[in-house]
Amino acid sequence: MIPRLAPNPHDTTLVDAYLRALDKAGFGGDVKADPATQVVFATDNSIYERTPAAVLFPRTLQDISIALSVLARSAFANVNLAARGGGTGTNGQSLSDSVVLDLSRHLTGILEINAEQGWVRVQAGVVKDQLNAALKAFGMFFAPELSTSNRATIGGMINTDASGQGSCLYGKTRDHVLELTSVFTDGSVFSSQPLADLPLAHVKRAPGIIGDIHRSIDRLQRENASAIEAQFPKLNRCLTGYDLAHIRDAEGRFDLNAVLCGSEGTLAVIAEAKLRILPIPKHTVLVNVRYESFDACLRDARSLITYGAASIETVDSKVLALAQDDIVWEGVKAFFPSSDGQPTRGVNLVEFVGATVEEVEKPLALLVAALEGEGGVAGRLGFTIADGEASVQRIWQMRKRAVGLLGNMQGDKRPIAFVEDTAVPPENLADFIAEFRALLDRRGLDYGMFGHVDAGVLHVRPAIDMKVPGQEKLIRDITDEVANLTLKYGGLLWGEHGKGVRSEYSPLFFGTLYPVIQTVKRAFDPKNQLNPGKIASPDQQPLLKIDGVPTRGQADRAIPPAVRAVYTDVIACNGNGACYDWDPDTAMCPSWKATRERRHSPKGRAMLTKEWLRRLTANGSDPLAEGNRIRPLASLRDFPVKVLNSAFSGQRTADFSHDVKEAMDGCLACKSCVGGCPIKVNVPSFRARFLELYHSRYLRPPKDRLVAVLERILPLLAKTPRLTNTVLRMPPVTAALRALGLVDLPLLTATDLSREMAARGFAFATPDALKSMSAEEKRRSVVVVQDAFTSFYETELVFDTLELLSALGFKPFLTVYQPNGKPLHVHGFLKWFERIARAQAEQLNSCAAAGIPLVGIDPSMTLTFRSEYVEALGAGAVPRVHLLQEWLATRLPARFAAIDKNYALLPHCTERATALSSLQDWATIFSSFGLRLKVVASGCCGMAGTYGHETHNVGTSRAIFDMSWRRHIEEARPEEELLATGYSCRSQAKRFGKVRLRHPVQVLLAHLTLTTRGSEPGEVRHAS
Repeated sequence: MIPRLAPNPHDTTLVDAYLRALDKAGFGGDVKADPATQVVFATDNSIYERTPAAVLFPRTLQDISIALSVLARSAFANVNLAARGGGTGTNGQSLSDSVVLDLSRHLTGILEINAEQGWVRVQAGVVKDQLNAALKAFGMFFAPELSTSNRATIGGMINTDASGQGSCLYGKTRDHVLELTSVFTDGSVFSSQPLADLPLAHVKRAPGIIGDIHRSIDRLQRENASAIEAQFPKLNRCLTGYDLAHIRDAEGRFDLNAVLCGSEGTLAVIAEAKLRILPIPKHTVLVNVRYESFDACLRDARSLITYGAASIETVDSKVLALAQDDIVWEGVKAFFPSSDGQPTRGVNLVEFVGATVEEVEKPLALLVAALEGEGGVAGRLGFTIADGEASVQRIWQMRKRAVGLLGNMQGDKRPIAFVEDTAVPPENLADFIAEFRALLDRRGLDYGMFGHVDAGVLHVRPAIDMKVPGQEKLIRDITDEVANLTLKYGGLLWGEHGKGVRSEYSPLFFGTLYPVIQTVKRAFDPKNQLNPGKIASPDQQPLLKIDGVPTRGQADRAIPPAVRAVYTDVIACNGNGACYDWDPDTAMCPSWKATRERRHSPKGRAMLTKEWLRRLTANGSDPLAEGNRIRPLASLRDFPVKVLNSAFSGQRTADFSHDVKEAMDGCLACKSCVGGCPIKVNVPSFRARFLELYHSRYLRPPKDRLVAVLERILPLLAKTPRLTNTVLRMPPVTAALRALGLVDLPLLTATDLSREMAARGFAFATPDALKSMSAEEKRRSVVVVQDAFTSFYETELVFDTLELLSALGFKPFLTVYQPNGKPLHVHGFLKWFERIARAQAEQLNSCAAAGIPLVGIDPSMTLTFRSEYVEALGAGAVPRVHLLQEWLATRLPARFAAIDKNYALLPHCTERATALSSLQDWATIFSSFGLRLKVVASGCCGMAGTYGHETHNVGTSRAIFDMSWRRHIEEARPEEELLATGYSCRSQAKRFGKVRLRHPVQVLLAHLTLTTRGSEPGEVRHAS
């Protein structure tokens, strides 16, 4: 039995008083101080872990003002506040052990777009890609780029003065800031913009902190102008934050935003911004140059800069190798061919953009001529050209995923961020990196590299196992040496990702100006309450130190190695936040998008599970011990104890397991995390293990057991489908089911599958039937694997599939029905699932032994054989079961004449996440049939097996559907029929969209019946 877990022992007395005062003052946002929120907000994308006492989620500008005005009271002088956006920082910028102010949940409005004048006004929580999606309709975009653009907020970009690819052309975030609306430490709100001398004089006379700040900063800049000119480096990535070098703009106006941009929330809370926007370049081309060594790659970049490219990015062989195992590789592999057996160890990506073709083609022609010329640069292996927005963006997406891809290196040592954004003059980069690599090589470390060679910025992530105490010491040793190395080459330790915990090096890089920087901090935040310890501290108050802040690795050591080995992806989650994807039309984590609750994201669930494992260990409980595993229902020994435990489970602080369970209940088990997360965090897998253990202490809800037995009892219910459906529609029954937690259950089809098989001339794949066939018959045979959904709820689709295969010249068989077991796995019945899987695998292996391929109709059920079955039974225990389109695409029929028919496919999210290349197979098949099919970029439908039928999920299920599928259904063109591959998806479209969507098979079969074939009956063209 699992012992009760202790609550988080965080002393929140003063913070509790602050929260009560906030409530009295009229704070209208959300306030959270529960253990789950504390855990989820304790990490970002850095190596650090600082548990906040509370998290505030303001809804309005007024809420922010209230939060700071209450904070300014003398009673709360020891309460600190750190603003937070997307949580993608790599150096702990937004981590705090006091109060976190999260601006990303509610302050997400795009307030005004003025395309004619070239500006937009947004709230701080707007995500960068969200903004550009809205601007696209106007032909405009917000130019600063960064790899985390699908989850990084504008407020976060401003606070770190973010920049990335293309910064030599477009500059940094601050170069596009026109006006900032900020809240200062006394709660006052001020909008800062460049001021000429007369309006500046007026503001300097203002009472209170606003006047004080302007007088102080203006004086500091004037008194230290020569020192500022000498100290601040002349780099594309200059000394961001407290930037007195740019306090006067090109026109001589005073611009307070130069100080605020990059200040990491240490001076004020930035709530809104007016930003410059630019026309989207109409033409783009990307040249991908491959090299035999990374050194050759870096040294050649100096010559490539001379061709006037918009950006030059570099990627090393480590990142390329990891990309080949990622979902992103399918779209880019053609641009990185092998070079006569010589491995590619570095790539330069050279982009040209322009408003006209001529602006792109002229410099491109010069570069291509140089690359093709005789006596090329030593080390070049060749190049390819990606022409057009779609191709270019696929490659940039691979480059953007580089950070996460490095985190997916196998083993306990993982590349981590701590010296990852050094900046030196581009002409010094190759020599600098040579020494950088040498200091890592001396320590025997593995690492990956990528970055912006045109700006002299390279991201270097050494692989270190932070769970090993001796390894943690390397953070100090390496950082000290790299800091000195950057000074040697005229650069900076932090060229892009801010200072955060690395702020102890501020005096080293600010030099004699550091006391001036301290004075800036004092003017804005005299009591040092805003994100203290970062960048600068007033007076003698200490800065944070890189080895003085708790790390995730330190806490992970508490988990026994055997447990870490089982929960590998939980431990490996590096917090990169790819699961916080904003886009409603991507498959990634629909529960996060619908709730905006970070606990309902893969990262949140991983962090909660990790904390759960830590607490289990601290309480002396082993989650792997056989005694802690779920017992069969027949064993009633623990039933009374479970009843008592469940009766008192409302005492949430008594057992952290309840917090984890709440987060797990929101998971759709759609597997989008597996495909979309660079680390391959598999929430459904560790969720199932958690539920198995959780329910060894607490009773299962009756609905779980009903869902668990559904696959087994469906054949019995299908014997009398009309009676079953009549009973299901009876008000007392629907009320009872709702009370149990289930709603809107589907109705069985009236067709008796077993009886119809013989009537329609089809056979089951029994051992006798398969053994009796000749080799030629087997070559033209295929076995369709039954699943509960199509067999009993869409029986005609099963026969449509058999009819299509038969019409194409194949001899189709149908497996004898056996449960798949996926619902068991989803609900954590792992022992039961394993038994079901073994029985099903035995049947599948007998078919495969006969040399006949296996295909499945429903994507979710079919893909279970590749993941959950392999996890339970081991690799090689289950034969390959193809998705229907995967197999059919290699055996295309002779091509039909093209006809004017258009279709659009809304794929199952598991299919998109874990079998992306198979979606193009449908387009290929339709093209062979003379039809046109496009695969729609769409998110999750919100059903996901039984998830959408569970009463407490209905609201979220509908919200997920509304985000993406409803829009695609309502905006569908009349001449373009929508199709769907997933049974759940078609059910959800019927349920909430009031439309019936056909499966692609049904379209193809209907087309066959109306078309005269151009080949002999049974003739099939087999692809090589």
